[in-house]
Amino acid sequence: MFTITVETHFQASHQLVLPDGSKEPAHSHDWVVTAAVSSEKLDDMGVVMDFRALREIVANVTAELDNTALGDIEYFCRNNPSAENVAMYLYDKLRVGLPDGLRLQSIKVVEEPGCSAKFAE
Repeated sequence: MFTITVETHFQASHQLVLPDGSKEPAHSHDWVVTAAVSSEKLDDMGVVMDFRALREIVANVTAELDNTALGDIEYFCRNNPSAENVAMYLYDKLRVGLPDGLRLQSIKVVEEPGCSAKFAE
């Protein structure tokens, strides 16, 4: 199994709903997203996928979140906009957009240095 990763960034604010129903203060992050994609075999060029093509796919999805308040996005009206849920949201969006034969292994989301969440199936 071969695996490649690409990294992209977006800026967004979020506000978590706390267990007592109150909300934490809204705050922004410069989110870092790492997508890992795998394949059983390499293509004719000897690669899993062109890095630039994968980065473009990931950037197109993260662009939907860039410069937003995550709570304004329908998905996050139903799901707390935690790093874990952001990772799952991006995973679900990205896995359907990959070329045949490729598998999305994981999405890692970093809110700030040292604080990250990863989603994989």
